[in-house]
Amino acid sequence: MGLTTFIRSFRPSGTQLFISLLIAGLGWLSGQALSRVDQDLRIMHAEYTLGATDLAHISANVMRYRNTIIHALEAKSREDFEQITESLPAQRATIQHAVDQYAAEGLRISRSGRSEPEDIQAVRYSLDQYFSTASTTIQLLTQEWMATSPTEREAIRRKAEEHAADNAGAKMIQVSLALDRLLDTVADVAKDMRDEGTKRIRLTILLLVGGSFFIAILNLLLSSPRGTQA
Repeated sequence: MGLTTFIRSFRPSGTQLFISLLIAGLGWLSGQALSRVDQDLRIMHAEYTLGATDLAHISANVMRYRNTIIHALEAKSREDFEQITESLPAQRATIQHAVDQYAAEGLRISRSGRSEPEDIQAVRYSLDQYFSTASTTIQLLTQEWMATSPTEREAIRRKAEEHAADNAGAKMIQVSLALDRLLDTVADVAKDMRDEGTKRIRLTILLLVGGSFFIAILNLLLSSPRGTQA
């Protein structure tokens, strides 16, 4: 009963409504700005902090793939060779899946002009080049273990070792350079997002402080006897 009486008797003045609307608007604008900052922070964590970790894992997995081929070069028997190389398809699939997963995120271009789409494409191209060259090494080693004469086997092994050192090694360096460029771009884009978030927080603080002072002064002016008469 008391609540009903209060609602019926509640008749806010125009000044009160105006001040309330200002406060509500200030709160809404501040909330929107802080919500955007929160969203950017989540993106930085999910796509860039974790993304950089995933890129580091890609580099480590490529090195593991390379080491597996080197171990295959050192195999003492065909059985050892086949056992060592049987994991290569799964390793390659893991690497390519990680690259595709990162590329599926919202790729961006930094203010300085560094482009994630271009750099991820360079990583893919360098990986394709490396895997193609590495496959040639594996094919040579397979031919070695299928060779019938020791002389032929020795010649094929020497060719495989030279190919792995000169061609595959150079392609491996290109992969590392492409991943390094992409990591630098990721850091540049993350810095832009951090700077934008810092700027937005400062503007929100200014909006809150300035808006609060404005509303407080306006409230005093409108609540004064002179303001009421006017």
